[in-house]
Amino acid sequence: MSTRMFRIFSALLAVAMLLGLVVPVAYAQGPCQGSSSQCAVEAAKQFAGTTINYVREAGLQAQDPLTMAPIWEKLTGIKVNVIELAYLDMYTKPLQDHLTGGGAYDAIDLSPMWMQDYVNAGALEPLDPYIQKYMNPADMEDFLPVYRSEGVMKINGVTYGLFDDGDVFILYYRKDLFEDETNKAEFKAKYGYELVPPETEQQMYDAAEFFTNKYAPELYGLAMQRIEGQAYSWFVGPFSGRGGQFFDENMKATINSEIGVQLLTDMVKQNKVMPPGVEKWGFMEVLSAWMDGKVAMIVTWPPIGRWSAGYGDTAKQLDWVPASKVVGKVGYMPQPGGRPTLAGGFNMCVSASSNNKEAAYLFIQWMTSPDISLQRVMLPFALRDPYRLSHFNSPLYRSAWPEAGEYLDTLKKAAMAGQYELGIPGAREYMEAIDNALTAAYAGKDPKEALDEAAAKWDAITERLGVENQKKAYEQWLKNPWNRLGPKVEVPTE
Repeated sequence: MSTRMFRIFSALLAVAMLLGLVVPVAYAQGPCQGSSSQCAVEAAKQFAGTTINYVREAGLQAQDPLTMAPIWEKLTGIKVNVIELAYLDMYTKPLQDHLTGGGAYDAIDLSPMWMQDYVNAGALEPLDPYIQKYMNPADMEDFLPVYRSEGVMKINGVTYGLFDDGDVFILYYRKDLFEDETNKAEFKAKYGYELVPPETEQQMYDAAEFFTNKYAPELYGLAMQRIEGQAYSWFVGPFSGRGGQFFDENMKATINSEIGVQLLTDMVKQNKVMPPGVEKWGFMEVLSAWMDGKVAMIVTWPPIGRWSAGYGDTAKQLDWVPASKVVGKVGYMPQPGGRPTLAGGFNMCVSASSNNKEAAYLFIQWMTSPDISLQRVMLPFALRDPYRLSHFNSPLYRSAWPEAGEYLDTLKKAAMAGQYELGIPGAREYMEAIDNALTAAYAGKDPKEALDEAAAKWDAITERLGVENQKKAYEQWLKNPWNRLGPKVEVPTE
């Protein structure tokens, strides 16, 4: 069914693009009154013959704009040159280019946690004048509130990016194992409560221990990415859910509090019920074990939900993804612990050094518009995840495979309860210090010692960047309810 739906979707994509060639729309008289995608197309035609340089993460992430750019060029006459950079180079190279006056980039993808650094450097073009001129106001309201908030699309109330990737951690679990009557009886006899898809960290650990003890080495209870580079993402959400705080009132680091130390101790303990060598597992190792049916639960990003179902498994861009042996066996839950990590995500932004700012803006408006972005988040190889209300409610997406509606509802629920990674100046360095602490603890270092060293690094970063400056930035960042740490996010009434 998933392959059939993918073929139907591909045909609909082609039809939609053809329609886009012939539907006229007025755009010059104030805000767009029709489709934001069509307003962008009509306005962009005045820049026909222009080439814009767009920075995207190298590899599979780049397949999305490489697929869409020829369509945009056909519609508008504007060519998009996709520049592929490694993830960490996406932070450094456009910033260095701006600081040296290079002007090599027009549109850039940025993680929300990098936005403050870029804004402080004057490297981003404010987008509000373009939004007021070209976007249908209703389409701004279509962004899920967690993604259009302060510290994400906006910095100090000014819009600098259009959100484009709903990265949030969810738990995938094997429904067949959890629903097996023998497993349920044995689990209850040992742990004293029902075997259920876990909502808490303790429930997750107990289920993982049970399945590992019963089935290993053929199957292990749990797997999570532990290798250095982005290990911190699996710390942030649970740390917030347990009541941890990043800083005290004087901007002294508190990641090494009792809460932080106990969490890291528990994370080291979790490794013991995961496959041997998990301390060096990255995304591919987790993916391969899951798709091969060798683990009962994983906590990771949204794309695996699509691939698990076999959605788009005929796409040539996914030749490297193992064939799923768990089709029809997968259930979804928010990351256990109450505050799923909003791990990564991207804004599409316009470089302040660009010589083609308006053309670059119109391209990112088109890409993130409700109709075009739905087509993009449904590309199985695009690595762009749902982020608009219309994505979550889309009948087409909800019918893409039998469990797609449950998947979309879980992503939305997780995001609205989520916790963002730190997003103030120096965020990359702060997160790297946590990353180093985690991987050191996985290698045998005492968790308290590891986090004490990380906290000392945090304090040094804060001192270098200026305590008062950091305090002001942190207070502004905390205005976003999804940035404030604690067991429960206080979601504003819409």
